[in-house]
Amino acid sequence: MQDGRAPRIKNRAPAAIQITAEQLLREAQERQETAFRAPKQRVEDFEELSEYRGRKRKEFEERIRRTRGSIKEWLQYANWVASQNEFARSRSIFERALDVDPRSIQLWLSYTEMELKSRNVQHARNLFDRAVTLLPRVDQLWYKYVYLEELLQNVPGARQVFERWMQWEPDDKAWQAYIKLEERYQELDRSSAIYERWVAVRPEPRVWVKWGKFEEDRGRVDKAREVFQTALEFYGDDEEQVEKAQAVFSAFAKMETRLKEYERARVIYKFALSRIPRAKSAALYAAYTKFEKQHGTRSTLENTVLGKRRIQYEDEITHDGRNYDVWFDYARLEEGALGDLREEGATQEELNGSISRVREVYERAVSQVPPGGEKRHWRRYIFLWLDYALFEEIETKDYSRTRQIYQTAIQLVPHKQFTFAKLWLMFAKFEVRRLELPAARKILGTAIGMCPKEALFKGYIDLEVELREFDRARTLYEKYLEFDPSNSPAWIKFAELESQLQDFARTRAIFELAISQSPLSMPEILWKAYIDFEVEEGERAIARTLYERLIALSGHVKVWISYALFEAEAIPLPRAEREEEEEEDEDEEKEAKMVPGDPTIARQVFERGYKDLKNKNLKSERVALLEVWKTFEQNNGSPEDVKKVEGMMPIVTKKRHVDQETGQMVEDWDLVFADDERESNPTSFKFMQMAHAWKQAQKGASGTSATGASKLLSGFTPATATEEKSAKVDDDDSDEDGVAAGGRVQRPGGTNNDEDVSSSEDEGDD
Repeated sequence: MQDGRAPRIKNRAPAAIQITAEQLLREAQERQETAFRAPKQRVEDFEELSEYRGRKRKEFEERIRRTRGSIKEWLQYANWVASQNEFARSRSIFERALDVDPRSIQLWLSYTEMELKSRNVQHARNLFDRAVTLLPRVDQLWYKYVYLEELLQNVPGARQVFERWMQWEPDDKAWQAYIKLEERYQELDRSSAIYERWVAVRPEPRVWVKWGKFEEDRGRVDKAREVFQTALEFYGDDEEQVEKAQAVFSAFAKMETRLKEYERARVIYKFALSRIPRAKSAALYAAYTKFEKQHGTRSTLENTVLGKRRIQYEDEITHDGRNYDVWFDYARLEEGALGDLREEGATQEELNGSISRVREVYERAVSQVPPGGEKRHWRRYIFLWLDYALFEEIETKDYSRTRQIYQTAIQLVPHKQFTFAKLWLMFAKFEVRRLELPAARKILGTAIGMCPKEALFKGYIDLEVELREFDRARTLYEKYLEFDPSNSPAWIKFAELESQLQDFARTRAIFELAISQSPLSMPEILWKAYIDFEVEEGERAIARTLYERLIALSGHVKVWISYALFEAEAIPLPRAEREEEEEEDEDEEKEAKMVPGDPTIARQVFERGYKDLKNKNLKSERVALLEVWKTFEQNNGSPEDVKKVEGMMPIVTKKRHVDQETGQMVEDWDLVFADDERESNPTSFKFMQMAHAWKQAQKGASGTSATGASKLLSGFTPATATEEKSAKVDDDDSDEDGVAAGGRVQRPGGTNNDEDVSSSEDEGDD
């Protein structure tokens, strides 16, 4: 304990008797000593009272002497003396305190309160007069002074105090208090005069609004209108001043609305909105919209909504002037407004104003030229010019202005880097609609000469075909193909044009010239179009020759399939025979006669195709050909032909071989065809046939002979698609599944046989 540390506790065991926290608190409260209270003293006579007062005054004087600047001590001293009814001595103390700090508001208030408590009203008035003279900017003193005069029913005196106060141009609350004083005593003209002085001192919108509301409430509507009109004249036409006067406009319009002068209110709103920038009048627009919803017609409400949307678009454009989507929406908004005006039968002046707004939007939009020379930046921008031109052509019928717009747009686009075919074509079609065909041809000719493009050739050719200028169309096709000789669709369209013109020799010449081009984009569609043309003409021999030429060039499996199906299908009669029959049967409506196909020739084509693909070792293509061949035989052949094709179907097996890169034994899936095995491994193939025949004989329930089974096994007999058989063989090496090409599950002979699978694996290894 001597060194200030806590005592060391030797015994930490719990006490035998435990006490609660509640007991501790209760004992602490009981043992607490009572605070010292000064004894009550009773004054028995004046001598003791004088002694007590002298002692207290001495104490206060000592405290004041020590802390002369403490207003708190002075106040306690003066108030105690006043409590002893020694008011002269208390006034002396207050005066001494005022000599120390004459600007203490608390001191003045306590001094006046002491006088009022002692009912010395004249003294209090004198004090307030001295206080406001010394501290004219302290509103609290003025309020106390005015309250005193009004409490004493001295209204002229209170008014006189307010007049003295107003000379100092106090804040709005003081003016409002003066006005309320006059209102309490029904001096409304005096209140109006005070408002007039108030706006002269502080001409702010809220003061004008309060004055107008006051005049409206007292029933002087003309005076209220005069107040608002004076306010608007005061603010004038300056943009900043008019923007400040929004509250005046809004209050003026709302007053007219309350008076049911809706046309006056509408005129006020429109007058204000026409002079205030759209971006800064959102609140006024909101009030106008609400007004129109309540008291307006459908047209006026729509105009209000248009105004709000215009503000929204202007804000977005200010933020990003090259946001072309906003410009499109803005232009559609103005065009829609123009259409509504026409439906409502608006005057020509209103229509002209709406047209001017649309043109202004378009002019501002097209002035936002994209930066840089990349076409992707221009894709949306160019449609602004197109929409502008269509508006002038369709809505305003100003064709010279439309032509000028197209010309300006064409001059603006950097055609050496990129161009827009739609712009040229729409300009040309406009000239066609104006019956200016030479001008339209000149425009498209200039476009092709300056920046040739596929879409330009197509549009120009379509235009000439629509005008039935086929010689010009032929010339354009020639230019088109000189520009891009590898364009297969262009060759096809050229040939179709000649075919429609019944110039079949020219059509064939075009096709021949087309297929001789190298290289060609998508040559397959060109060959197909040529063959289809000959088929429609009924020239089977020419079409067959084309197929032979195409097979010599490509030999693709699809060509073989198409060739075979072509031989099996019926085609129309040759055109010469058709025309003769049409002349004979002019009056009778009959179906066109067809020349039937030859399934035998088709079967020969399938066999040729199969052999060709076999020589090229294209296994998946052979499977695709066999699938089509099988479908063909099912529709046109006999059951023996179907079985023959089914016997040519492959099975899927595994082959083991050593990977040259890794040196490890790997397994791959492979297609095994019966004829390939027959040619490459005749001995093992014969053995497999015998094994299949034996298995079939073992499984046959009808006593089928072995000879009959061997006849079925001319090749690997695949399972049908509906059966979807599958089997698993458990060997030491791996499990093998026989799956037919095209998703069929397949086993030789349609059975599960360990020996069969193992033999096929051995053949694969060989």
